[in-house]
Amino acid sequence: MSIPEILRSARTIAVVGLSSKRYRPSYGVAEYLQRSGYRIIPVNPQETEVLGEKAWPALESVPEAIDIVDIFRRSESVPEIVEAAIRVGARAVWMQEGVIHEEAAARARAAGLEVVMDRCILKEHRRLALER
Repeated sequence: MSIPEILRSARTIAVVGLSSKRYRPSYGVAEYLQRSGYRIIPVNPQETEVLGEKAWPALESVPEAIDIVDIFRRSESVPEIVEAAIRVGARAVWMQEGVIHEEAAARARAAGLEVVMDRCILKEHRRLALER
């Protein structure tokens, strides 16, 4: 599945590492995605609410289906997030710019998930000028 297909088919995006601090890249990206019509689910044990949405401590605690797991964490945290994404039945894992983990990407693909690595979901969405 291509990046445009992933973005067009998705409705719900869990943002792992989403911070309530407005100056953090995760906040700006999630805010943009929310304005673009996606349902944003913050996943961060340090937060209770971000962008008007209840924050969850882990992917496994999110009580609804997740289309894309957008990762704003260091590369070394990616394998455990990918394993959680597989367990919850997410359709895609998206690693933001600078987040690279080839082994975890291979594991996700082997489990049937789409994988985007080292790309900004906001920049890709804007570049494609997707309408929701």
